[in-house]
Amino acid sequence: QVHLVESGGGLVQAGGSLLLSCEASETILSSDPMAWYRQAPGKQRELVARIRSGRDPDYANSVFGRFTISRDNAKKSVYLQMNRLKPEDTAVYYCNARDSGIYYWGQGTQVTVYS
Repeated sequence: QVHLVESGGGLVQAGGSLLLSCEASETILSSDPMAWYRQAPGKQRELVARIRSGRDPDYANSVFGRFTISRDNAKKSVYLQMNRLKPEDTAVYYCNARDSGIYYWGQGTQVTVYS
């Protein structure tokens, strides 16, 4: 069982930045993906960014060029640097990781962007 704990969400003005962090309770193999998803009110959960060794990170078109995903395997953590935030980025952001073929979710962290 892997537990994921997100932090770093909050309230920010449009154009601002936030750094989300997610720490896993167990070491996730670098070959296994770690990712960030988000879910806005009334919408389906969507992939924001995903990272795994040996491949370029994947980004949703809506965040490409503004968000950067990174990973520190020694710290069992994945990060999401969010720049030039827009009101439409408002959502609950969830960390996701795969370990031994099982996908795990964090509890989510709220990001609210106001104009």
